[in-house]
Amino acid sequence: MNTIEKHSKEQQFSNLVRTYRKQFIGKGPNSIKVSFKDNWAIAHMTGVLSKVEAFYLNDERNESMLHYTRTEKIKQMYKDIDVHEMEQLVGAKFVKLFTDIDLADDEVISVFVFDKSIE
Repeated sequence: MNTIEKHSKEQQFSNLVRTYRKQFIGKGPNSIKVSFKDNWAIAHMTGVLSKVEAFYLNDERNESMLHYTRTEKIKQMYKDIDVHEMEQLVGAKFVKLFTDIDLADDEVISVFVFDKSIE
């Protein structure tokens, strides 16, 4: 795959991630940058928290709840939804998601793992 095709697929993948998050969470990230490496799609997202979630962070007792919902529940979401369009785009079967959020910086790193190289 040439550089232009790869960039186009990465952008399309970003759009799918944004769509899934908006559809199932209610808010998509403000920005997403995706890079493909071997069988990984690595997504760096900023501006993922809603205004209500940001408000909840004014009380540190809410941090663990927000961290859980924005990591473990997101992983579960990708197990439960139809990701056929994503798989078709990259030409590989989705295996699992690794994700973590920095609540203070409103920043997420997600690694989508596929069953074969997507580069």
